[in-house]
Amino acid sequence: MTTPEKPLAPCIAVFGTGSDVGKSIVTTALCRYFYSLGLKVAPFKAQNMSNNSGVTAEGLEMGRAQIVQAEAAGIPPHVDMNPILLKPTSDVGSQVVVLGKALENNTATEYHVKKERHFKVATDALDRLRRDNDVVVIEGAGSCAEVNLMPHDIVNFRIAEYADARVILVADIHRGGVFAQIIGTLACLPVPLQDRIKGFIVNRFRGDLRLFRDGVEYLECRTGKTVLGVLPWFDHVRIQAEDSVVIEKPRTQWTSGPQSAAIAVVRLPHISNFTDFDPLLMLRGHEIDTFFTENPDDIHGCKAVILPGSKNTRADLVWLFEKNWASAIRIFAENGGAVLGICGGYQMLGTVLHDPEGFEGQPGSSEGLGLLPVSTVMKHPKTTTLSRFSWNGGEGAGYEIHMGQTERQGGSALFYVHERNHDPCDDEDGCVSDRLNVMGTYMHGLFDTPDILKGVLVRMGLGHVSVPLEGGLSAREAEYDLLLDHVKTYVDLNTVKGWIDDGTS
Repeated sequence: MTTPEKPLAPCIAVFGTGSDVGKSIVTTALCRYFYSLGLKVAPFKAQNMSNNSGVTAEGLEMGRAQIVQAEAAGIPPHVDMNPILLKPTSDVGSQVVVLGKALENNTATEYHVKKERHFKVATDALDRLRRDNDVVVIEGAGSCAEVNLMPHDIVNFRIAEYADARVILVADIHRGGVFAQIIGTLACLPVPLQDRIKGFIVNRFRGDLRLFRDGVEYLECRTGKTVLGVLPWFDHVRIQAEDSVVIEKPRTQWTSGPQSAAIAVVRLPHISNFTDFDPLLMLRGHEIDTFFTENPDDIHGCKAVILPGSKNTRADLVWLFEKNWASAIRIFAENGGAVLGICGGYQMLGTVLHDPEGFEGQPGSSEGLGLLPVSTVMKHPKTTTLSRFSWNGGEGAGYEIHMGQTERQGGSALFYVHERNHDPCDDEDGCVSDRLNVMGTYMHGLFDTPDILKGVLVRMGLGHVSVPLEGGLSAREAEYDLLLDHVKTYVDLNTVKGWIDDGTS
């Protein structure tokens, strides 16, 4: 007798009235909610455009937001959760990562031609998740009502229709015009897509919630749909952000005190993996201040400058020279200031960067800052590894994502790598200058390990700063619980659960 095949799991979709309205946060909260109920839940985003990525246990690359959501769901991240990842390298082009592997670089026009192929990849991945889980929470991208993009859409309503998903529409009241956001979104949609939206969440409310009761009544009366909740602004929970829109207005100054110190992170035009610095940002109030800046004048009085990762290292090097960052960082280092480069930032600190095949644009070579005795050549294969390493007796875990191969001609290694993608190895990573104040590494996530974070702070002259005993996933777990508590307080999650209990999407 043949065992009947398990029906595909129902799906709930979280779409937005625009970019950065809170879709990722709401999706993360729903993943944590269903996980807390004992359900097997997985996140899904058909196509993600972000330079903030991470590595799975299989050594494959996917968007950071879906890694966060998988952690909240209590499961290991898998590339099926983000089958298509676009990593912008310029205003018109992106590296295309399919099921965790860098496939090619495409312009927007070139990519649109291949949309049907990518949609099939996405639906196959979604089907696999639905077979293995009790519920899948789908995140949309940008505004779900971009009428000019709908014919080529593979991430919003087309995927929701494929999965027969009920849709929650998230709007951001903080940016203003929340009624126009919601009603305007509905007005741009044909009736069948309007009907798929079952409720709204108004996000980032400041002030007395009672003052918005009339607003809730107006939205429900005007649309005939439910306002599931109004989420107040919060700053007591820190969830890793999806893309750099959250730092597009970097701070330009910091406040010092008798025992305070600052770390400046250079806000590169093509910054990537900026969530590396979340552990540093969470140390605010511990006699330290970490901030992003585009102005080289802001580093005066800082203890350290960090050059982060970049998706277009050579273009960002040009920017450093054009904006006087190169000379400012060199003078800062010559005067004994600590400088750290991570991934692309590490490459920039070297003497030269060669790109003979034009992986990041026109083939050629670029002069580096010359603060570390290393040189880099951009070439295949792309490195994507989960790595374990040690430094000064401390053990750390991180991940590597880079095209370039860097050779050290002097100085000393920063880290010793003992394992990559679960395979033992005996390698070195990074470089430290002879004066010990300039460091570079390919290791993302290095600050997640408290011992490593403390060691770097000591090297930066910030040894007085206290570091939490827990870091990495164990620290993030507490944040996911805080997020769920916040959302449960203000959003009608019982209604959302009912959509799952009735056995249909």
